[in-house]
Amino acid sequence: MTSDGPTAESTATRNAGIEVRPVAGHIGAEVGGVDLAAGLDEAQVAAIRAAVLRWKVVFFRGQRLDHAGHVAFARRFGDPVVLPRRGRASPPRHPEVETTADRLELGGRFGMEHEEWLHRRRHTLLRGWHCDHGARVDPPAATILRAETVPPYGGDTTWANLAAAYAGLSGPVRAFVDGLRAEHRLGVGYQPRPGDDAYVRHLLDHGTATVHPLVRVHPETGERVLFVNGYYVEQIAGLSRPESAAILEMLLQQATRPEYTVRFRWEPGSIAFWDNRATIHLAPGDNAHLDHPRIMHRVMLAGEVPVGVDGAASTPLAGPGPGRW
Repeated sequence: MTSDGPTAESTATRNAGIEVRPVAGHIGAEVGGVDLAAGLDEAQVAAIRAAVLRWKVVFFRGQRLDHAGHVAFARRFGDPVVLPRRGRASPPRHPEVETTADRLELGGRFGMEHEEWLHRRRHTLLRGWHCDHGARVDPPAATILRAETVPPYGGDTTWANLAAAYAGLSGPVRAFVDGLRAEHRLGVGYQPRPGDDAYVRHLLDHGTATVHPLVRVHPETGERVLFVNGYYVEQIAGLSRPESAAILEMLLQQATRPEYTVRFRWEPGSIAFWDNRATIHLAPGDNAHLDHPRIMHRVMLAGEVPVGVDGAASTPLAGPGPGRW
């Protein structure tokens, strides 16, 4: 996905005849005038690609995609990831599609109710913010999430623009974090249950960890991106635990400032397409008590190994190598 910024986006949009309507100052746009189920021509693909790179997440409403159409749409923008393990609700004939059904899927999966599992994973306000599979050496480049069934209220998702967050730091702080690296690890901060804990066993069996640059250079836009999130980051390399904790807290607060975020109200047939290299997102925490299912389908696009400001790539510590899932 390549673009030269707002000018390229505007040109591509005019050529495609679609409408891109920004919905927040730094991140997020709704795309109209296109039927994804009918297929896309090259001009439409270019316009959507440019909009994703410019606005980091774009939204489509009222779409009629099935699983096959979802995968076909994703293939126009990259190579869909095929996960070796998916939940029981995922469609067996479409290995690129991962289905999340909230309590229907996760309740009881690790021997605890979904609400308890979330509590043990998200025990601070910033812990839920993440990019998809950020502990890998090659996190996905993008994610395309499709809503099938949603509650009549609640269940919104929020995204933050990490390029805008980096640009909003003061000059001295940008210069400081440009040279830092941090360990990202699956399961960081999880609070185990007393005694046997099935989720701890899962983490041990599927250990994944990488040392990533704290500031990565976006491979297509050239932007510097504050590569930090609350779910995977273990510690900033070379700093003491107290120093690392204080700086990570400050950077996470910067990344999730309201002006760098956008919140989306889902409807059946809604689709969100986001740049996983330049955003973090927060899944909803306000619908677990509602007696309404929330069924979503996700396709991710294969990504590259991040590169820092100094040109050095991320270093794997544990888990599959690049391109291997």
